[in-house]
Amino acid sequence: MTRGPASLADAGMAAPPGCDPELQPVIIAALRTPVCRAGGQLKSLRAEELMAPVLRSLLDTTGIAGGQVSDVVIGNAVGGGGNLARHAALLAGLPASVPGMVVDRQCGSGLDAIVLASRLLAAGGDGIYLAGGVESISTAPLRAYPGRTPEEDPEFYTRARFVPPQFGDPDMGVAAENVAREYGISRERQDAFALRSHQRAVAAREAGRFAGEILPVAAGGPTVASDDGPRRALSAAVLRRFPAAFVPEGTVTAGNSCFDADAASAVVITSLRRARELGVRDALVVLGSETAGVDPELLGIGAAAAAARLLERHATRATDVDLVEFNEAFAAQAIACLDAVGIDPERANLDGGALALGHGYGASGAVLVTRLLAQARAVPAIEGSDPLALALISIAGGMGTAALFKYLRF
Repeated sequence: MTRGPASLADAGMAAPPGCDPELQPVIIAALRTPVCRAGGQLKSLRAEELMAPVLRSLLDTTGIAGGQVSDVVIGNAVGGGGNLARHAALLAGLPASVPGMVVDRQCGSGLDAIVLASRLLAAGGDGIYLAGGVESISTAPLRAYPGRTPEEDPEFYTRARFVPPQFGDPDMGVAAENVAREYGISRERQDAFALRSHQRAVAAREAGRFAGEILPVAAGGPTVASDDGPRRALSAAVLRRFPAAFVPEGTVTAGNSCFDADAASAVVITSLRRARELGVRDALVVLGSETAGVDPELLGIGAAAAAARLLERHATRATDVDLVEFNEAFAAQAIACLDAVGIDPERANLDGGALALGHGYGASGAVLVTRLLAQARAVPAIEGSDPLALALISIAGGMGTAALFKYLRF
């Protein structure tokens, strides 16, 4: 690890060519709601109602006035349209002068919204951006194609088409089986990975490691203050009893797959110079990002392609990365991606991941970044302790996004 006490130069980090180092994008605050099972404790809240309190709390925590915000960039995958970011921003009390924009890269939406906001800041100067992702799967609208004639009933569908049919466009579970078969990921490895995710998440919840990053949410009943997914009673024996869920005689089961969840997560992005002016004590410096495409039949491996390209561009080895957050949609694709990048799965998702917490589609990429900031802050503040962090997520349609950060203490 390398320490960066005050500046990019001191941290051994260079700003992109032509970019003023003082305008390097940094994340100074991050927050999320609890991640709860779809149809569960957050089922009464629409997406904008999940996101608005997160945005409001971020401004209150940092002391930033709403009128200082340059833009609100929010990822969302299954909402009803209508510019959710604008809706949530106004609901949060931001003035009408602050615009909003929605990013839809399916599961990558939240991470890509953060990436886009960072690039907007780098291109436009010294602003302040709110960025993240949200999903209310519980309240997502029904979707249908109109009948071909006025007499025909609409054709309802459960998910959008991600690629033309000649490219396969498999359902997510089938794609996970494809990855397990192609990369030789056994049922035993998948179950062990899933069990570890739950065990780590339970331990983190009980130790209070999630407390500082979670905003309790009022949802029409008792306030929801913690994730509801991690299962203390889960065991290897229980996992072995799950049958194949998607392909006969397959290895991907409900036990080693994530569950759908409702959640929102967002961050505050500004320049290094503005961060100092605001008096913050630390930040995640956004070093760079990459998005890559892969065979849609093996869509779960997309994150590996993006991460490999990103690490190569930054002349960084996988073993140099200290903190890794990967969206565990399925144990099979998580293991395959981490193996391909050269990251020991034991080193990823130190407090569990989506297999235990759940997958809130458009929110999940932003949750990864929120987790990285919380984990970096937990590293002792001693010489050589400021970590390099990597967030990566695979995306429907055969894509993946990865983002590289450096934690910096001021």
